Amino acid sequence: MGPRSATRRAEGLAARRVSATPPPAGSVLKASAPLLAGSPAPEASRAQVDVDAVDLPAFGLADDVLPFSGDVHAHRKHQLLYASAGVLHLEVGSAHWILPPQRAAFIAAHVMHRAHAAGPVALRTVYLSPRLTQVPLASGDPPGEERVDCRVFAVMPLAREMVLHAMRWGPDHGGRDATASLFFKTLGALCREWVAEPLPFKLPVARSPELARAMRFAREHLGERPTLDDAARAARTSTRTLSRRFVEEARTTWTEYLSTARMLRAMDLLAVSGARVTDVAIAVGFDSLGAFTRAFAAFTGERPKDFRARAQANEAPTG
Repeated sequence: MGPRSATRRAEGLAARRVSATPPPAGSVLKASAPLLAGSPAPEASRAQVDVDAVDLPAFGLADDVLPFSGDVHAHRKHQLLYASAGVLHLEVGSAHWILPPQRAAFIAAHVMHRAHAAGPVALRTVYLSPRLTQVPLASGDPPGEERVDCRVFAVMPLAREMVLHAMRWGPDHGGRDATASLFFKTLGALCREWVAEPLPFKLPVARSPELARAMRFAREHLGERPTLDDAARAARTSTRTLSRRFVEEARTTWTEYLSTARMLRAMDLLAVSGARVTDVAIAVGFDSLGAFTRAFAAFTGERPKDFRARAQANEAPTG
């Protein structure tokens, strides 16, 4: 199989996912039955939960959603998201984050963001009042610390079990349970420690049209091993100017951007049922399976086949 055939096969697997109507901003679609990776879509009706209308300091919500593309919105509470299955994309401020399965993300309150997914995603989300956390936010005290708008991070067993356990206190739990109050205060306090070690699962967002064109060209031609000269021609600018824009606007280099884009795309493709590691490697620009495996392991901390197995596993939800 040639490189182009393998690329078409890998991209074809991703194209099997069916688009769905996005939920209204501020609302969350909640399935009446679990929808995990590889499971059939539920036939039952779906209810909307307006999370900003819930008058509680904290609550959990289990969301099993079909492929969707949401609108830009913000919530009054922080969000602590755990992806039980599937891959979620988060566009937040100056970065585009990817939340792979069995990893977690933190989105600060009042931060504008957009979420979308090409396949089914099983999310377990805890909504926390800002009063319950001490995470340094995108604006406000304490001064001198790096501000947090969004972070994706590895999930230790404690974090995973606490998020899953929080599902017992949904948006209608009433707020009078002393155990729930203590639990959410503890969870909020631990968030500061968890977000302090983010994973590099993000791509910067361009400010200028030229850099935006170059970034889009890179993402759309990963399998063809594009060069900086290729991207400059696509962006209709000089190589020198484009190189400077990567550093000044995105605080990265062309090489670093391309490498990260390859890894994030590989994570997306490996999560698709039936994906072959060799096809994915070629689709993102590697002609050596060994080189791809080493690069992927260095970026994610696990081998491609192990990531694929975890991404396609149906993790049984708790709570």
